[in-house]
Amino acid sequence: MWSDVIDLREFYARRVGRNAQRMIRRQLRIMWPDLKGLRILGLGFATPYLSMFREDADRVLAAMPAGQGVLHWPVGERGLTMLADEVDLPLPDLSMDRVLIVHALESAEQVRPLLREAWRILSDSGRLIIVVPNRRGLWARFEQTPFGYGRPYSKGQLTRLLRDNMFMPMETSRALFFPPFNSSILQGSAAALEKVGARLFPAAGGVNVTEAVKQMYAATMITTGKRKKSMNAVPGRSQGYNRELDERQ
Repeated sequence: MWSDVIDLREFYARRVGRNAQRMIRRQLRIMWPDLKGLRILGLGFATPYLSMFREDADRVLAAMPAGQGVLHWPVGERGLTMLADEVDLPLPDLSMDRVLIVHALESAEQVRPLLREAWRILSDSGRLIIVVPNRRGLWARFEQTPFGYGRPYSKGQLTRLLRDNMFMPMETSRALFFPPFNSSILQGSAAALEKVGARLFPAAGGVNVTEAVKQMYAATMITTGKRKKSMNAVPGRSQGYNRELDERQ
């Protein structure tokens, strides 16, 4: 159900979706307080969170996976969205300063190539944020929201995944401590419940919000006969990701 942009749009039009958007936006703004002059890409269904960056950023684009579909955004303006293969983005190397991944990683069929593609397009000092369902949270247990769809991750799983794909995790925060139910009473109290939950159960938020920085080196394996030799790229100079080599390994 939640793999389609129409369903995702309808979720964010509901009260529970608007509350979720507000709580996640708060964490994103804390992590990225100043994006003046930077180039930002949203990957997945990230448009509910990109609007707040447009005033300061030099450029903001949204790439929506082909399997998910695409919607025009922003409404009433020149389109800034593209329908794209998330493992083969139509963007040059080093062309983005920040990548925000929302409603993408948990449903991706090729997680490693997706992260390697994000690495490829990020500048040498680039950073990404992944918003993904928290394995320990309540939201991952109920399918009435998109955060109950796909594979949830613990903080440790996400940390290892990022390190294995040439990113250094910097910080993880959590959001969505209020329940994911369409009760008018609960949703009307979402702000208060969010504060109480974050204070009493800090590991139980519905989503992990993890920031990572692009590493400037990568280990590659070169096969010589029956032996494999590990080679490290020289730190300080970004080297484009060789997808063909990665697929052979």
